[in-house]
Amino acid sequence: MGARRALHFVFKVGNRGQSARFYRELLGMRILRHEEFEEGCKATCNGPYDGKWSKTMVGYGPEDDHFVAELTYNYGVGEYRLGSDFLGMTLMSSQAVSNARKMGWPLKEVARGIFETEAPGGYKFYLEDKEQPQQDPVLKVTLAVSNLQKSVSYWSDLLGMKIYETNEEKQRALLGYADNQCKLELQGIGGAVDHATAFGRIAFSCPKEELPNIEALMKKEKQKILTPLVSLDTPGKATVQVVILADPDNHEICFVGDEAFRELSKMDPNGNKLLDDAMAADKSDEWFAKHKMQKTSA
Repeated sequence: MGARRALHFVFKVGNRGQSARFYRELLGMRILRHEEFEEGCKATCNGPYDGKWSKTMVGYGPEDDHFVAELTYNYGVGEYRLGSDFLGMTLMSSQAVSNARKMGWPLKEVARGIFETEAPGGYKFYLEDKEQPQQDPVLKVTLAVSNLQKSVSYWSDLLGMKIYETNEEKQRALLGYADNQCKLELQGIGGAVDHATAFGRIAFSCPKEELPNIEALMKKEKQKILTPLVSLDTPGKATVQVVILADPDNHEICFVGDEAFRELSKMDPNGNKLLDDAMAADKSDEWFAKHKMQKTSA
């Protein structure tokens, strides 16, 4: 098995302006790149929608060595219903805690020096009130599972993740591909996982030649493949190959060929401007208000 990397988590956002403010001004992340699309992604990157949408990558540094967030915005959808699937992203940044206080953003101390806050749309973030490290401040993503043992087996035995910690009493496990990467935390919730309409997707890279092997293994083990191996084109940029899986609780997992993705994911110095220009040009809220209508609630 070649080197695998944790890349990003996909969030659907209904209000792009509020979301940009949270990630930029509160968390202190940078816009790494921004892209606009006229029709839905054939790997359903933007969810089950066919219309115009945008993708904004935000993080503390390039995806080569940082775990980042992908914000997908569907122009006609104003909000999404949260389920019980995504339990939070944890990062270390006393600056983010300070920013939240200055902005009057709600904070709740849930453990000593750890504060819970919510991004627009209700996604939970946990901020450790410690100096932001030189390496990636994003420590872990926590997902709910219905059967911890079954999920740990899937992620470790089939997807090759190292088990860093397990706690049967608290129904919790921590896994990852490398010590210096964002970890995946699995939290048992003692029941079925509800993905609702806000469901996300976690992405990893691997050497391109491993993608057919991953697909073949999932077929052999009779596991879910949501999107068989496919090539995705981004105009003027690298074409990447991906395969999309679903774990035992139907969490979506994207594996992408590393070589092309490193080219595709290079930071765009115009990312901030592209996002700001797109938001300024987006008159969808005014159109719906003028026609006394509301955007779709997915």
